[in-house]
Amino acid sequence: MLSKSVFGAALLLAAGSGVQAADYQIETVAEGLSFPWALAFLPDGGMLVTERAGRLRLINAEGELQAEPIAGVPEAFVNSQAGLMGLALAPDFAQSGELFMSYACGTIEANHTCLASARFNGTSLENTQEIFRVQPAKKGSAHYGGRMAFLPDDTLLLTLGDGFDYREQAQNTANHLGSIVRLNRDGSAPEDNPFVAQDGAQPELFSIGHRSVQAILYDAQTQRIFSNEHGPRGGDEVNLIEAGKNYGWPKITYGIDYDGAQISPYTELPGLEQPLLYWTPSIAPSGMTLYRGELFPQWQGNLLVSALAGREVRRVVLDGTEVVEQESLFKELGARFRDVRTGPDGAVYLLTDSANGSVLRVTPGN
Repeated sequence: MLSKSVFGAALLLAAGSGVQAADYQIETVAEGLSFPWALAFLPDGGMLVTERAGRLRLINAEGELQAEPIAGVPEAFVNSQAGLMGLALAPDFAQSGELFMSYACGTIEANHTCLASARFNGTSLENTQEIFRVQPAKKGSAHYGGRMAFLPDDTLLLTLGDGFDYREQAQNTANHLGSIVRLNRDGSAPEDNPFVAQDGAQPELFSIGHRSVQAILYDAQTQRIFSNEHGPRGGDEVNLIEAGKNYGWPKITYGIDYDGAQISPYTELPGLEQPLLYWTPSIAPSGMTLYRGELFPQWQGNLLVSALAGREVRRVVLDGTEVVEQESLFKELGARFRDVRTGPDGAVYLLTDSANGSVLRVTPGN
């Protein structure tokens, strides 16, 4: 059942702002989820939610969280940031039932970001198989990436991280660390990927120079790809992703190391892309959606970026590729937000990041 609370308009972050704040109400769709990570909407009105502990959960069309996790999920390495992460339904899911899951696989001494495909039959997963594994293996349990987005040509973008202790590898095209990869649905590399012809480069690479990419989306209306990623201490970024581009990490950054040390003296260098937007201090962006729904006309075409450390959803108003305003939403909840999605009903859906996580639904206030 849905429980309802009504909250007022949010904080505008620009003086003299022309942005109209929205009144909204927030409903709890489901709770009792263990660190939910990603959300996908089913054609019948239900939802699938990944839990970092390695479980896939079903919320039916009536909004009821099913007690038993879905069987057939690949085994994940679960430790700290590692576990079951991203979830994406194939564009033809209504016919094929095919979905994709990203997860950490391996051991604390040698692990990878992995990608599996499976078929959802309504109650369980069938034909689950690993189709891609990041190379090389790394130690530790941080910076996996794991978000996905389909492009119009039916290829899949998968975001990756630099493995935390391997940041220099984000500039090395001989491996996948610190990159975004583009894959066919069977996990193979498309022949027109931008690094295919480069000697020694991994053919799956789409862009490089990333630290820990937490969100990616394709906007069909503008034909643009947006991503966000964690900086170190400061320097979180929103980027406009283009094939073959280098986004600079760690050669350029607007952040510093956690101990205060300088990572790079440069924030700009020739041939390296600048972010569309960066945040210092960090808000720790996580999920992201570009709102194209009908319930909030004043949010039309805006980026909504969920934040962990910031405990908010940041609304980013764009004029083309220029950021003109920002607004802080839902801080009154005091929650860490792991994901934000636009639902097929035009509502905004949120995942809260906690041991008793929730799915929340945001609609206009009365």
